[in-house]
Amino acid sequence: MRIIDLCVPTVDGPSEATPVEVSVIDHASAPAALGLRQEDFPEGESISNETVTLTTHTGTHMDAPLHYGLRSGGRPAAAIDEIPLEWCYAPGVRLDLRHIPPGVGITVADVEDALAKIPYELNPGDIPLIWTGADRLWGTEAYRTDHPGMTRDATAWLVERGARVIGIDAWGFDRPFASMLADYRADGDNSVLWPAHLYGREKPYCQLEKLAHLEELPAATGYLIACFPAKLAGLGAGWTRVVAIVEET
Repeated sequence: MRIIDLCVPTVDGPSEATPVEVSVIDHASAPAALGLRQEDFPEGESISNETVTLTTHTGTHMDAPLHYGLRSGGRPAAAIDEIPLEWCYAPGVRLDLRHIPPGVGITVADVEDALAKIPYELNPGDIPLIWTGADRLWGTEAYRTDHPGMTRDATAWLVERGARVIGIDAWGFDRPFASMLADYRADGDNSVLWPAHLYGREKPYCQLEKLAHLEELPAATGYLIACFPAKLAGLGAGWTRVVAIVEET
């Protein structure tokens, strides 16, 4: 068995829109925080601790239906701690959409074409992985802006065929904010604002954002994806360690 890490690191830097703040109590200073002396511990080292301040959408993470709106499919939208765990462990299907330019919406035809080239027919519960190649920009400001995004119709097409979790190797699931905002200001049509996200108000599904290393997968199919989010009670998203599990003979 081989395990492939599909995550970006959780770290402060230009690829994140919000800061990551870390306060460290290291091995030398921890004794004082505990009311003890450094020499009270073997080798003069206590146990360390860190306090991290960040958003639930920092680093590789999963968006729950509650992120999209208060209701999903006519019922109260599920928070991240309410996501069925069986959604988070399923066969992965990498869809090669690296030819779609930044700022452009990925359509149903694009998804159908990617599946036809594998070739593969989606099964209920499969986890589609939208491969844009945008993770090559990780570590730069361009990572936040230079990527395509899913359209509402392409998202609906996957969910209607049984996908409950869909991943993308880009900063966001929809087109970049600047692209959506430009269209909205041009004609005032608010349907261009996060249409893939807001489809989740119609039918529940989860998004994995900020995936990475999809090129390391051995093929488009033939592995399991494990993507269990942190159990953050009542919240709309959670940090997620996403890995591919490949059986090797």
